[in-house]
Amino acid sequence: MYRRILVALENGRADEALVSHVTRLAGLFHSHLLLVHVADGWAARHFDALKLSQSEEMQADQNYLDARAAGLRALGLSVSTRLALGDPPAEILKILAGEDCDLVAMGMHGHRLLGDLLFGSTISAVRHKSRIPLLLVPSS
Repeated sequence: MYRRILVALENGRADEALVSHVTRLAGLFHSHLLLVHVADGWAARHFDALKLSQSEEMQADQNYLDARAAGLRALGLSVSTRLALGDPPAEILKILAGEDCDLVAMGMHGHRLLGDLLFGSTISAVRHKSRIPLLLVPSS
């Protein structure tokens, strides 16, 4: 049913419940997991335009993805990673357009009130523009 699952990681608390859930799901369906994190700091958002070097934050994010992937591979799962740079919803949607994913899994961590009102949330943007199912996993 779910051959390829895009797992949007935040490098935060919500990832624990999300990874636990998709690990079980991938085991049931023998799914490939595509772990995605979008670095959205200043350097990441201007990386290409200004021909910047990778920032410490971007390297830490890549290390996080690599460590998560290694842990999942040790459980016998098929996993790949992608570190994207820029606006999280736009980058997740761009990756979805280029990959053959049939499920997007995202962690929920509550509302940021004013930030959500002014800038919108990643989940809201992805759910409105994605044509594939979206699995939302609340943080523990």
